[in-house]
Amino acid sequence: MDFSDFFKRIAGSRLNHWLETAPGQLAEWRKYHRNGQFPKWEKVLAKLPGAKPDYQDIQTRVAFGQPEELSPGEQKKLHNLLMCLSPWRKGPFHLYGIHIDTEWRSDWKWDRLLPHISPLKHRTVLDVGCGSGYHMWRMLGEGAELVIGVDPSDLFLAQFEAVRKIAGGAEDIHLLPLGIQQLPALHAFDTVFSMGVLYHRRSPIDHLLQLQDQLKPGGELVLETLVIEGDANQVLVPEERYGKMNNVWYLPSSAALLLWLRKCGFENARVVDEADTTLDEQRRTDWMTNESLSDYLDPEDPGRTVEGYPAPKRAIIIANKAG
Repeated sequence: MDFSDFFKRIAGSRLNHWLETAPGQLAEWRKYHRNGQFPKWEKVLAKLPGAKPDYQDIQTRVAFGQPEELSPGEQKKLHNLLMCLSPWRKGPFHLYGIHIDTEWRSDWKWDRLLPHISPLKHRTVLDVGCGSGYHMWRMLGEGAELVIGVDPSDLFLAQFEAVRKIAGGAEDIHLLPLGIQQLPALHAFDTVFSMGVLYHRRSPIDHLLQLQDQLKPGGELVLETLVIEGDANQVLVPEERYGKMNNVWYLPSSAALLLWLRKCGFENARVVDEADTTLDEQRRTDWMTNESLSDYLDPEDPGRTVEGYPAPKRAIIIANKAG
């Protein structure tokens, strides 16, 4: 995995100045920072089928290949290889009839936000904290010209590359094992997504400004995060853990988040959706057998976490960088 196809893809685009930093960062990742399990995952990737399947659907779901395109033995082998990349958290994926039933029904989140965002056709898109890339495929399915995801999880990179190889090696979708703080101010993306990231950042204002630095003037930010009820001054700072997560720093109200966006210079900030996270949307499956939402909630009061905080509520906010 040398990312050479990514470098070639951006060389002739308005992202070409990223080539000043990205090759060195990715070389450093491979040499010093990649997960110790990554060589094992690369062996799994090498065994996956790489021929372009006859069937694909990335408009209504993420599906590549039909069951009849593989023999029963090949299908069983593929299932076992994909299971080696567990836990699968974001999806679902349908690969030659194998249903990767992920922890999250990420398609539900996509259905909630899609009617509210600007059409992605011909757009250059960045997905920050993209996980295994489920939403990136849906962005490509909406006609985006180029979709780039960044996420520091090496397992997510392996899962993304597994799907990409099974898809036949798409040229216009790439995932880099980097955090948003490692990106230069590119000022080049038409749309930037940040979903499920803000509450993990020690400085949410810095995160919003980093997202702004990636957008071209007038570009659109799609922000999805945990929120609480309250006015523009209401922010929850968990004492230790929130829903058993020790890396949750700030949970603002939607009104507070709109204020933060305005203070950062964004325009036309608006809340387009708020929804409680349900036990049907986030749960254990055969592909993710660790603890999930049911374990994070108070069994006596599912409206609160085990720590006594309000149960997860997620908001989608859309804003624009000043033109």
